[in-house]
Amino acid sequence: MIEDLQIDGTVRPGFEEVREEFETNFRERGDVGASLAVYVRGELVVDLWGGIADPATGRPWERGTVGIVYSATKGATAVLVNRLAEQGVLDLDAPVSRYWPEFAAEGKDRITVAQLLSHQAGLPVPSEPLTRDELLAGTPVVEVLARQKPMWEPGSAHGYHALTFGWLIGELVSRATGRSLGTVFADEIARPLGLDFWIGLPADRVGSVAPLIDGVPDPDALDAITDPEVKERVLKVVAAMSDPSSMFSRALSTNGALPTPHAETWNAPSVYAAELPAANGITNARSLARLYAACVGEVDGRRVLSEVALDRARVEQVRGPDGVIVGESRFGIGFQLSTQTAPLLGEGSFGHAGAGGALGFGDVSSEVGFGYVQNQLGASLTGEPRTAAVIDALRRALA
Repeated sequence: MIEDLQIDGTVRPGFEEVREEFETNFRERGDVGASLAVYVRGELVVDLWGGIADPATGRPWERGTVGIVYSATKGATAVLVNRLAEQGVLDLDAPVSRYWPEFAAEGKDRITVAQLLSHQAGLPVPSEPLTRDELLAGTPVVEVLARQKPMWEPGSAHGYHALTFGWLIGELVSRATGRSLGTVFADEIARPLGLDFWIGLPADRVGSVAPLIDGVPDPDALDAITDPEVKERVLKVVAAMSDPSSMFSRALSTNGALPTPHAETWNAPSVYAAELPAANGITNARSLARLYAACVGEVDGRRVLSEVALDRARVEQVRGPDGVIVGESRFGIGFQLSTQTAPLLGEGSFGHAGAGGALGFGDVSSEVGFGYVQNQLGASLTGEPRTAAVIDALRRALA
C-alpha cells in the first residue's frame, strides 16, 4: 500500500466506480505505479495514472510514463499483421515460406501465416542454445527457428510461443515489407494514431520508462484455494515453473537466456532498444486502449482494421489444452479470445494480456478499447485481481 496516494487524470460521469477500483489496486492489491484507460465508441472515458514509477528514485508515475507490457505486445503485433493482410501485403492462408523461403526446412513448408499467429507451428523454443545477446540481435534466433524441426506436427496442436512468436512474426513482416516490424508498426499504426507505443524504444525515451518490479508469491496462496480442480491446475503450473527443463520454463525463458517475467533481465536499455515483438512493447494504458478502440471503430476519424478484417481476426483458430502453458488457451489470428478463466468483457472481446499484469483488449459488442500498464509484476496463481476488479467495474458501468 502506498501512503499519500496521488491519482491523476479524468473519468467521465458514470465511470466513477472504475476509478475507485483503480485506487483500490494501490491500497489493497499491491500496485506501485500504473495507468488505466478506457475508450467507449471512440471517446476516452477513463484516463488515469498514479503511484510511483521508480521506487529507487521516487519518480512519480506521470501522464507520459510508459512501461514494458510483456505479451500485451503480441496484441499490437496481431493488429499490425491483420492490417497488412487487409492491405494485401500478407495472405493469412498462404504458407509462411512464400515470404520466407528458408522457413520451409524440416517439413515446415505448409505452415500458414494464420497457424504461425495462432501458436500451431510447433516452434515454442529454439532447438539450439543461444545467448541473450544473440536473442536481442534477432537474426541468430531467426536462423535457428527457420532450420529446426517442429516439436509437434504443425496444425495438429497448439502451444504458446511465448517469445518465439515475436521473432517468427517479426521475420515474416520483414520479408513481406522490407522493413523491421517495429518500423512498420510505427509507420502504419503508432504515428498515425498518435500512440506512445514502441517495439524497439528510441534512446531518447528511456527516461520515461517505469522499471519493472518483481512480484513476490504469497506463500499462503495455495492453501487459500478450496476448489480441488483449480488447486490441481495451479499445482501443475507451479511444478512446471519450478522445473527448468519443462516446456513451460524453456518457452518463458528461451532456454534460460531471457527469463520472463524477471525485472532485472528486462530493465535494461539494450532490452528496451531491441525489437522483440512478442514481449518488449513499451507503452501506457492510454495508447493500448486507443489502439484497440481504433480496431472496433473510429478514433478521431481513423480506424486500423475494418469490420471485415476484425471479424476474420477474431475467428477462433484453436481452443483447448495448450502444449506449453499447462492449461487451456484460445486464440484467434494472433489475439487471445475470451475464456472462462479470462472472460474480459465477454464473447465480443479480443486482445492480449502480459505476464505480471498488463492488459490490452477491444470489445466489439460495447465498442470498448481497454488498457492497463503497471510496473509491479503480479504473482497471483489464479488470475490477475487488479485488472479483473477494474473490468468488473467497467462492465457495471456499461450495463
